[in-house]
Amino acid sequence: MRWQQLFADLQAQFEEEESGAERAEVASRARAEIGGLRLADRLRGATGTPLSLHCGGAGRVSGVLLDVGTDWLLLEDDLGREVLLATAAVRSVAGLGRRTVTAEDAGPVRARLDLRRALRGLARDRAVVQVVLDDGVALSGTVDRVGADYVELAEHAVDTPRRAEAVQGVRAVVIAAVAIVRTVTPGI
Repeated sequence: MRWQQLFADLQAQFEEEESGAERAEVASRARAEIGGLRLADRLRGATGTPLSLHCGGAGRVSGVLLDVGTDWLLLEDDLGREVLLATAAVRSVAGLGRRTVTAEDAGPVRARLDLRRALRGLARDRAVVQVVLDDGVALSGTVDRVGADYVELAEHAVDTPRRAEAVQGVRAVVIAAVAIVRTVTPGI
């Protein structure tokens, strides 16, 4: 009887050690996987979630996360306006749940959908926008053209459409300095 109790005791100790080693290995693997995730992967898991982001130059920006690109985020704010954020301007994100998507190769098409392409879409739509730079300067007008590393903004009052007589000037803005681009009219 004593032998059976000793063997049962040893078996229980062995199983506990094995279970502990397995838990440690799983935790170690999870830490390694998380270590390979980029912020874009983490945020992709929060699509459809209301978030509050702190952005350099723009301060706090809140809204529902609509999409995540290679170097940009798209939110819809409380007024129904779309807000394009440069990922480089994001300093912190609040409101994230536990959901994360696995790191994946963006693929050839998605990899090309960078901030420049998003800005070109705004130029095509002729949307009146407010551009906030990483130093807090706010500019408004219509995106005219997008170059390799700059965007041209036809500056005019936000309540008037872009017409030659309304344009007060054209300003070239370095894309790396763009923190957020907010459409002035909801739904555009």
